[in-house]
Amino acid sequence: MERRNMAGKVKITQIRSIIGRPAKHRRIVRALGLKRMHMTVEHNMNPAIMGMVKKIPHLVKAEEV
Repeated sequence: MERRNMAGKVKITQIRSIIGRPAKHRRIVRALGLKRMHMTVEHNMNPAIMGMVKKIPHLVKAEEV
């Protein structure tokens, strides 16, 4: 995801399982509010949320709303 103005919302979907992943990745997924596969949450776009998404791009899909 490109670096743009941090004004809108972002939709985050878990696309891969956290089974066998490091504990840090599991904590990030849970902190985003994702509880199961293919679950989608919507957050305000801010540096904290985008930083979490950048840590686990292989587990989630993020798209601007």
